[in-house]
Amino acid sequence: MIDVYAPAGLFPDVHALATDLAATLKSVEQVPELQLFRANTAAFVHEVPAAAISDVNGSSDHVRVTVLTNQGALDRDKQLAAVRELSRVVAEHAGDASLVARTWVQLTEAYDGGWGIGGEALTNDGIVAAARAELSRQ
Repeated sequence: MIDVYAPAGLFPDVHALATDLAATLKSVEQVPELQLFRANTAAFVHEVPAAAISDVNGSSDHVRVTVLTNQGALDRDKQLAAVRELSRVVAEHAGDASLVARTWVQLTEAYDGGWGIGGEALTNDGIVAAARAELSRQ
């Protein structure tokens, strides 16, 4: 799950941004190409008035990306890749390479059992079981 908070109007196509961010995270996580993961890796873009964003200097030209994964989904290499790649995608969609330096990425994990799909709070074992069940139907 990805939430992006950005000044309104920064991105010409927020749907394309959301799609690319979700695809990027799915790629970084290296999960199997299953509908379970395609349908449940998503991004939400929240456009806010520029005046609602400020650093200590009063600058409003920042973007915040918050990523929530199940516990243990991102080892250190994947954490580094997620921050790098999500920042790159944000800057690319804004058409401003310098935005990478002003994109803050927060990686968070849901505790085991605190991750819900389809109305059920799944444990990591439950997610693995759901993936195996989908693989067996292929």
